[in-house]
Amino acid sequence: MRALLDVILLALQLYVWLLIAQAVLSWLIAFNVVNVRNDVVRTIWNFLYQITEPVLRPIRNILPNLGGIDISPIILVLIIFFIQRVIQLYLYPVVI
Repeated sequence: MRALLDVILLALQLYVWLLIAQAVLSWLIAFNVVNVRNDVVRTIWNFLYQITEPVLRPIRNILPNLGGIDISPIILVLIIFFIQRVIQLYLYPVVI
């Protein structure tokens, strides 16, 4: 059972890194550092968008309009950190 919890913790940590990569890439696209007309950039952007958007969309629907500032990735990262801590502190020690 601990192996399953380790896999869940690893998947959550990987998702945090994907969220960070999506945020950084969105900034690079917004400031014209990289161009979405490039096939590699477009492929990476589409992959990151399809992975993160289904989870971020409900959070964006709940949050009020902040005038162009999107804090939904930060909220999601905090939720993931909370889930990781619950697993590490309460579930992991109990499971044999």
